[in-house]
Amino acid sequence: MKVLIVESRPELRKLWVRHLDRQGYAVTQAYNQDDAVSHLSKDTADIIVLDRVLEQGSVLAVADFASYRQPDARVIFVTDTTFFSDGSIFNHFSNACAFLPAGTPPEDLAAMVAHYGHH
Repeated sequence: MKVLIVESRPELRKLWVRHLDRQGYAVTQAYNQDDAVSHLSKDTADIIVLDRVLEQGSVLAVADFASYRQPDARVIFVTDTTFFSDGSIFNHFSNACAFLPAGTPPEDLAAMVAHYGHH
């Protein structure tokens, strides 16, 4: 399964990549909107792990582009803010499948990837 991680914070991104690599997933990293859109333009992703807050670019633009370019890809939104904590993100993005806190243990994130990646 192909997983795209879009996360600006290197320490968190590396933690997730390391854990998902050990689970046998083909993991690609993007640091910002431009990297994510570039990847989604050239390659596929079954699951996109997308931090709600990026240092550069718009997370919403990435999710929207993914729904257009790769409608079968599912998006797991991750955040350390309360924005969209009411669940409204599922009303805005048909490709949203989960909304997790950034502090979610990597093994739990991997379980979500496994669950939603086999839709």
